[in-house]
Amino acid sequence: MWQAEARVDLDAIRENVSRLRAGTSAELMAVVKADGYGHGMIPSARAALDAGADWLGVCTLDEALALRAAGIEAPVLAWLLAPGLPLHTGVAAGVDLGVASLPQLDEMVESARRAERPARLHLKIDTGLARGGATVADWPALLDAAAKAQADGLVEVVGVWSHFVYADMPGHPTTDRQLAVFHEGLAMVERAGLRPRYRHLANSAATLTRPDTHFDLVRPGLAVYGLSPVVGETYGLRPAMTARARVTLTKRVPAGSGVSYGHTYTTERETNLAVVPLGYADGVPRHASNAGPVQLGGRRRIISGRVCMDQFVLDCGDDPVAAGDVATLFGSGADGEPTADDWAEAVGTINYEIVTRFGSLRVPRVYDGELT
Repeated sequence: MWQAEARVDLDAIRENVSRLRAGTSAELMAVVKADGYGHGMIPSARAALDAGADWLGVCTLDEALALRAAGIEAPVLAWLLAPGLPLHTGVAAGVDLGVASLPQLDEMVESARRAERPARLHLKIDTGLARGGATVADWPALLDAAAKAQADGLVEVVGVWSHFVYADMPGHPTTDRQLAVFHEGLAMVERAGLRPRYRHLANSAATLTRPDTHFDLVRPGLAVYGLSPVVGETYGLRPAMTARARVTLTKRVPAGSGVSYGHTYTTERETNLAVVPLGYADGVPRHASNAGPVQLGGRRRIISGRVCMDQFVLDCGDDPVAAGDVATLFGSGADGEPTADDWAEAVGTINYEIVTRFGSLRVPRVYDGELT
């Protein structure tokens, strides 16, 4: 018997990847960073590869090495790398690495020497996000240095890439401006004498809405897990995660009863309360207090009072509820339960944040769909 769980449908991940794969002639990188957006990195990666993903994408070196330790041999790109990391372990494991500055390139060269094999690099240009990537002003110097390191046999420039700002808002002019900057950056790459196999720019939103940005490789993340990056559109994707818990206690209380810390909720009449054993330590946002939707007993209800570290309360009126009943926070919506999108709207965030919160020692992931 279980108390709480994050149930992940691996077949949904496979279906989503197949749908994304069918929509492009480019190769596909399934992004499995942040523990597979909360779905479990290793099972999600294997499901995505089963469905035709060509690459896997992660942020950190540790994530990339965990994929290799699990026996996954597919191409992997890791791109968020602080100075001083043992990058030679990634080079030795055949992990592709993102580079956005001359100091990073110097570290890659040293790591290649230590690993005694060329480092496979993807050079990143900042086309407007002002986050990772070399500025347009710094781009030529990075290209020249990378070309020299490649000529010396120390690195192989495998890819050139960037990341969108507003692709989740189809039609936003910033997307076209970034695409133009990316084309300019690619022209500089050619003038530097580099011929990378992969040019990549499209995230989930651009993979779904901007085929002109697909180039050689697309990088869907959120869409792999069945969630849409564009509000109000589903694109036929099927959400893979369901978060739920079993009621631990019910009680009948009189009208005027304050509920949970601070008594920010007061019952209007005699009513049934149900205690659900999930809280902000488990992934439920504290700002879902008096806002988060939950399905219990075939009806949607709103969290009553403050979300606690380990639990929250539902006011169920006169509906018959009992300890052991299943309360579903979010799922695919197929049975009328709230979705991650519903939660995002209720608490003023994005669906990415909702799913990445779940999955812990107290909320174990349970997988549907055969693992390979």
